Amino acid sequence: MTAAPSSSASPVTQALILAGGQATRLRPYTDTRPKAMVEVAGRPIIDYQLEWLTSHGVEQVVVSCGYKAEVLREHLEARRGGPEITLLVEDEPLGRGGALRYAATGLRDPEAPYFALNGDVLTWFPLDELTERHRAKGGLGTLALAQFRTTWGIVDVDGDDRIEGFTQSPLLPVWINAGVYLFEPGLTPLLPVKGDHESSTFPDLAKEGKLTAYRIDGFWRGVDTAKDVKEAGAEIEAMRETAG
Repeated sequence: MTAAPSSSASPVTQALILAGGQATRLRPYTDTRPKAMVEVAGRPIIDYQLEWLTSHGVEQVVVSCGYKAEVLREHLEARRGGPEITLLVEDEPLGRGGALRYAATGLRDPEAPYFALNGDVLTWFPLDELTERHRAKGGLGTLALAQFRTTWGIVDVDGDDRIEGFTQSPLLPVWINAGVYLFEPGLTPLLPVKGDHESSTFPDLAKEGKLTAYRIDGFWRGVDTAKDVKEAGAEIEAMRETAG
């Protein structure tokens, strides 16, 4: 029987980061480092994630890694400041779902809820709002969603097939999995030991009405290709200039 969602009003203080993939589409950046160590605007992706989590009260982060794990280990051991980091190395590729389940074994409190992040995501939004939405809906898991931005240009056409203009890479009125989750501990044993949770656990929970959505209103960027590295870097630099 699946455990019920927690009713506690206490903050979520633990998280997982999946940082084990080889990220072949990010080459040459990943020839010498894992995806989470790829630098965007001068800083590794994982540093942005750790600071964001810490700013929202997360005290412990389990980092699951495999490919080029020694590079990540060296960086994290030299890092100063919170949160407490537990590094787990996969002996073999487990898939994203298997990696989440494996990483959960390193959590300080296996009976408490936790955040989970893909290691290639850059985002800033209020995690307390995500937590509030999750608890109000009472599901086993909440997925943060990002509005989909197409990589293609859109052609604007009128009713007489006259082209009125062009829009480059617009946001479309559909939502995608943003790779940021809040899980109840009862969801952990439902994750595959090996394989992808998005093709197994998530569809099953969705059918049971146990998944909740949280739409991100803020910056989100998946870093999956060399083009993403450059574009995300330019966006972050622009935000720094605006803030400065």
